[in-house]
Amino acid sequence: MSGTPRQVTRVSAYAVCVEDGRLLLARIAPGYVAGLDGWWTLPGGGIEHGEDPRAGAIRELEEETGVIGEVVDLLDVDSWHAVLTDRDGEARDYHGIRILYRCRITGGELRNEVGGSTDECRWFSSAELPRDRLADIAQLALGRIGLD
Repeated sequence: MSGTPRQVTRVSAYAVCVEDGRLLLARIAPGYVAGLDGWWTLPGGGIEHGEDPRAGAIRELEEETGVIGEVVDLLDVDSWHAVLTDRDGEARDYHGIRILYRCRITGGELRNEVGGSTDECRWFSSAELPRDRLADIAQLALGRIGLD
């Protein structure tokens, strides 16, 4: 049907890492998500075809922050729906399924991602959280872990 946006379902997995009362967040890189330049989110993103969501969360954690982790437990499963215009100017009817895992850091060294979806990562205490630039998925995690 002409004029009807193509439907897209995207499954994403996120690592919710808390140490010493601080939450690990990654900043969305400029130009990556329209309207969210510089907003802070959880390390995570789309899982690859055939990839276990737990493995996807750990892969994304390492890609975006340099740290290595392990899944402790399932924290939440969330869903969102919106019609959005992609970078190519085409409207798409998105359905996002987001899986949040509580993760423990087991190694690696914190560093910023270069050339990816995020450009900085940092630990935040509850008092330091950039609440005016906090992506909804990070807000959801805050409520689940009791840092809100």
